[in-house]
Amino acid sequence: MIMDKGKIIASGTKEELKSMITLGEKITVETFSISQENLLNLKRLPDISSVDYSDNLLVIKSNKGKNNLEAVLDFLRKREISFGRIYSELPTLNDVFLEITGKQLRD
Repeated sequence: MIMDKGKIIASGTKEELKSMITLGEKITVETFSISQENLLNLKRLPDISSVDYSDNLLVIKSNKGKNNLEAVLDFLRKREISFGRIYSELPTLNDVFLEITGKQLRD
């Protein structure tokens, strides 16, 4: 269960809690160069909610949906954008808390 200020605001299994939010996977790509045009085009892909690029790291957040990683890889390959490592992360319970309450976890 998730509590805020002593009140239960959500309960269920980890999977049930994660299904309550709109955030999907977060994809992080190491790349040395990507144009503003390609950043804008990435953001236009289905189910992509945000695209950020700094310090050679491209961070793409998606809404719930399938094949987001596959779509991003296909996009990069078709435009011959070289990349190194790619990380894909599913939402955590911290992400659930943040989206439901609008607050970060407190110590």
